[in-house]
Amino acid sequence: MTAPKFTTLGCRLNAYETEAMKELSEQAGLSNAVIVNTCAVTAEAVRKARQEIRKLRRENPDARLIVTGCAAQTEPETFSSMEEVDAVIGNTEKMQPDTWKGMAADFIGDTESVQVDDIMSVTETAGHLIDGFGTRSRAYVQVQNGCDHRCTFCIIPYGRGNSRSVPAGVVVDQIKRLVDKGFNEVVLTGVDLTSWGADLPAQPQLGDLVMRILKLVPDLPRLRISSIDSIEVDENLMQAIATEPRLMPHLHLSLQHGDNLILKRMARRHLREDAIRFTEEALKLRPDMTFGADIIAGFPTETDAHFENSLKLVEDCNLTWLHVFPYSKRDGTPAAKIPKQVDGKTIKDRAARLRHAGDARVQQHLLQQQGQTHRILMENPHMGRTEQFTEVTFATAQTEGQIVTARISGVHGHQLTA
Repeated sequence: MTAPKFTTLGCRLNAYETEAMKELSEQAGLSNAVIVNTCAVTAEAVRKARQEIRKLRRENPDARLIVTGCAAQTEPETFSSMEEVDAVIGNTEKMQPDTWKGMAADFIGDTESVQVDDIMSVTETAGHLIDGFGTRSRAYVQVQNGCDHRCTFCIIPYGRGNSRSVPAGVVVDQIKRLVDKGFNEVVLTGVDLTSWGADLPAQPQLGDLVMRILKLVPDLPRLRISSIDSIEVDENLMQAIATEPRLMPHLHLSLQHGDNLILKRMARRHLREDAIRFTEEALKLRPDMTFGADIIAGFPTETDAHFENSLKLVEDCNLTWLHVFPYSKRDGTPAAKIPKQVDGKTIKDRAARLRHAGDARVQQHLLQQQGQTHRILMENPHMGRTEQFTEVTFATAQTEGQIVTARISGVHGHQLTA
């Protein structure tokens, strides 16, 4: 038997789910198969998925090739029509044991080659939780899936469905198991993390979950939260930022733009003033807080003046780690129908200017750390990360997975040295 091969495209959540699929396919006894977990965030992501599928078919001519993930969910016909593809599985089906049992038992015979149901009808998160995805030092825990918002540029709700949450008790139990296994840091992850709890009884909020974890898992050294929507941050999360040193001082914000008119056309729910107010308040509560952010360059109708407001937001919000996305027209989204699209060269130039601004902020942050003492979680013997998620390299080997205290001696590229 040859173990299945997996290829993951796209986000951290996809990578998490690939780990779950590895376990499910192994338990089912699936062999001699190649599984591609696709991304649908842009038209370019779908193109890359098709390219990767053709490459994998050439490399594995006798294997059974299965396509899943967000692009498979939103465009099943695109992939089922490819001669290289044997089966297409939706985002719900990929997390169900019976799907993999069916694939292993009778790949072509009685098993449907396309298994993609209506993702909007799904009301629960997948019950399959994995213990310890990531490095041996850090584990990721999916607490939420789907999204109830309909930003005009985004196809993801149609790949992930509506927002649904993992109950707090289930999350706490899993984190306790991870701590027992020796993990020193847990990252809470989801598609729209700050909407966690809205579909649960009593409608708790993300801050309630964070406070509950920190209270009920006292042996967890570090809790980190992934990308959040700052307009949805609740009082308890702000309290945790202010009072809980085990909650890491690094927040990645889904900002997308810095101009109010473009934010309105994106159907975002915040203004630039809201983003600035949130970062100022968070910094007052936690002066060592660092911020990352997603920003889109070249959204339809974006003028030079609109773009300058995004560029200024880098300073106004004290952003350090930027994820810059050149706008990519995505069929099936309202933004794709806006007549005034920005030309490709302008989009590319604006994205480059944003990245340059981000690089300058990173260098500024790194220089400020020189001479400071940090607690660093080692990801491998020679590299770890500070509480602000900054990479630190060591000439002398350290113990992987441990938290070490070290003085920062210098800067090398985008890393600190200690």
